[in-house]
Amino acid sequence: MRTENNKLKFQELLAIGIGAMIGGGVFSVMGLAVSITGNATPIAFALGGVLALVAGYSYIKLALAFRDDGASFTYLEKAFPDKPFIASITGWTVILGYIGTMALYAFTFGAYGSELLGQNESTILRQLLSVGIILFFMIINLYGAKSSGRTEDIIVYTKVMLLGLLAIAGLRGVEISELSPFMDRGVLSIFMAAALIFVAFEGFQLITNTICETAEPVRNIPRSIYGSIAIVTVIYVLLSFIAVGSLPESRLIAAKEYALAVAAEPVLGNGGRILVSIAALLATASAINATMLGASRMMAQMASQQEMPQAFSFRNRESVPWMAVVTMATLTIILTYFGGLELIAAFSSMTFLLVSLGISLANLKLQKQTQSLPWLVVTGAILLAVTILTLIIFLVTHSPSQLLWIGSLFLFAVCSEQLFKRNRRSKKTE
Repeated sequence: MRTENNKLKFQELLAIGIGAMIGGGVFSVMGLAVSITGNATPIAFALGGVLALVAGYSYIKLALAFRDDGASFTYLEKAFPDKPFIASITGWTVILGYIGTMALYAFTFGAYGSELLGQNESTILRQLLSVGIILFFMIINLYGAKSSGRTEDIIVYTKVMLLGLLAIAGLRGVEISELSPFMDRGVLSIFMAAALIFVAFEGFQLITNTICETAEPVRNIPRSIYGSIAIVTVIYVLLSFIAVGSLPESRLIAAKEYALAVAAEPVLGNGGRILVSIAALLATASAINATMLGASRMMAQMASQQEMPQAFSFRNRESVPWMAVVTMATLTIILTYFGGLELIAAFSSMTFLLVSLGISLANLKLQKQTQSLPWLVVTGAILLAVTILTLIIFLVTHSPSQLLWIGSLFLFAVCSEQLFKRNRRSKKTE
């Protein structure tokens, strides 16, 4: 039994939330947001923060009512006991989404690392760095939640300080003329951008995956989820304001995942580029760590309930689901070589928007047990549903092929879950 001193405290939970969100956010999708809504990008990030907060409310209420590391899988299972396939398919889809986002983080880490070493054209170096960072955090996670939590503290708080320095320095380079016109693409474009970049806020829910290893959950779970979302939203809004206020839109779009590094150069020169690259390495590294920690617990919980292969529930002396950790790391390494930024961002955003909507509906159904405010849950569900519809409209209009790929990935998750269930039933009848 894990003692209270060895459990995750508030600062470690806060670091997990911040680390997972920033790793997939400002360094990966800034250019995408600018290409959709232009100078209104800061508003799109602010809207993303609002969506995360309304989703976070239901996650908190359900986490405290049903204390289980299965998180979203467990909540849907409790809400729809007569339809177990809903929770099971959702669980498989979420795990696939986590693997995809970790692949994005690893790719970005390798890209920034190569650029920092002056070898940005070297594919081999990028691949070595990507694989190396995944293996490093696989080892860290195998030593236990406390080990990965302390590592997350160091990485995340150093990263936040670097981004804070960048923001303070960057404000001097903002030109009012670059911000005009501010909302020339309409309100709909802001919703479209917020929907596509929601992956930047994916990560706060990982805190609920560690509730069984959390000290004083009633106090620390709400504080860490709301706190991490608030801090990350402020950082995103401030840095996106600096980016669109410092450089022409065309340069930010062309830079893609290097948008923030390019935005730092006008004021800080080459030193700014290096500062951003270091912050990006810390951001993507901590995101891999936090995602691997939370997602492996979810896989283990599903396996213990026979919703995934039993091997994923095997734990080592540190109570770590080692087979789940190793499997996620292996699949992430494979996926690092495939998939583009836009496709992974759209798939991950769609996945976690749909899951967040499902969690809101589960909370509404279980509101007597969770003691939630029905009007607040309904308002959040409506806002999430509108955002999902907006993302579908955007993909149909601008990239139908990506929508087809996203549908194919969801179908793969469904088929995998059904195949596993069929094999399990056949073994029982033998």
